Amino acid sequence: MAVTVDPITAARTAPGRVPIARSVLMCRPEHFTVVYRINPWMDPALPTDTDLAVRQWEMLYDTYVGLGFDVQLIDPVDGLPDMVYAANGGMVVDGIAYGASFTHPERQPEGSAYMEWFAQNGFDVAEPENVNEGEGDFLLVGDTILAGTGFRSDSKSHEEIARIYGREVVTLTLVNPSFYHLDTAVAVLDSATGQEHIAYLPSAFDEPSLEILRARHPDAIIVNEEDAAVLGLNSFSDGYNVVIAARAKDFERQLRERGYNPIGVDLSELLRGGGGVKCCTLELRR
Repeated sequence: MAVTVDPITAARTAPGRVPIARSVLMCRPEHFTVVYRINPWMDPALPTDTDLAVRQWEMLYDTYVGLGFDVQLIDPVDGLPDMVYAANGGMVVDGIAYGASFTHPERQPEGSAYMEWFAQNGFDVAEPENVNEGEGDFLLVGDTILAGTGFRSDSKSHEEIARIYGREVVTLTLVNPSFYHLDTAVAVLDSATGQEHIAYLPSAFDEPSLEILRARHPDAIIVNEEDAAVLGLNSFSDGYNVVIAARAKDFERQLRERGYNPIGVDLSELLRGGGGVKCCTLELRR
C-alpha cells in the first residue's frame, strides 16, 4: 500500500521538520540473487527468493510514490544481481553525475550501465578516475559531502569529487566490515543547509573520524548496535519522513522524539545482499 502524506499537515505536526519531495533513481530487483560473497551479509549457500525481493522492493517504491517523490527507473541487467542497489551507481549533485568505479569485478559492469542512464537522461557525466561506489560512500549534508573510505571507495576519489562539485569533502574511515559503505553507518536526516542533522553508529568508525563526527554533528542521533545490525541507518529522509528498516525499533523511537515521521519497510530479502532502503535509492539532484 502506498503511503500518502500531506506536507502541510506534516509541517504543522513537527515545527522545523519540513518534507521536501525528492527525485530518486531505483532499479527493480528482477535478477536479484546471492551467487558470490563480497561482504559479510552475503552467503551463496543459502537460497534466494527473488520474488520476495521484488515484492519488498515494490513496497519501498510505493512508499516513495505515496510521499510524492519523482521515482525514475533504470532497467535491470541480467547477470548483475546487485544492480538493485542504485545508490552505488554514482552521485548526482547540481545536475552532474559522478560515475561509480566498483572495487569488485562482479559489480564493475554496473558503473557503465548507470553512466549510460545518466547521459540519456540529461545529466552531465563525470567519468571516475578513482575507485568509488557512489552514494554508498558519499552523503550530501548541507553544502558538505561526507565521504567514506576503508573498504570500498579509494580516498583519492574524495579529492576528485571535491574538484567536480566544488564542495567541502570530509573523509571518514570505516573499520567494521559489516558496515562497509558509509550509508550503512550514517543516515542523513535533514540535508538542508543550516539544519543539517544525521544519525550514526560510533563503532563503525576509527577514532579520528569519530572526533570529526562529534565536533561537526553534536546533536546527532546515536544508533545502537541492534538497529544498525538490520541496516536501520541505511535509511532515506525527505527532511520529515524517514523510511527505515521496520525492525529498527529504537531508531524509530529516537526519530519520533526528534520530530520526524519514521516509516518502516521490510527489505529483509535484500538485506541478504548487504543492502537496505538507502542502498536501493539514488537521489537525483538537478
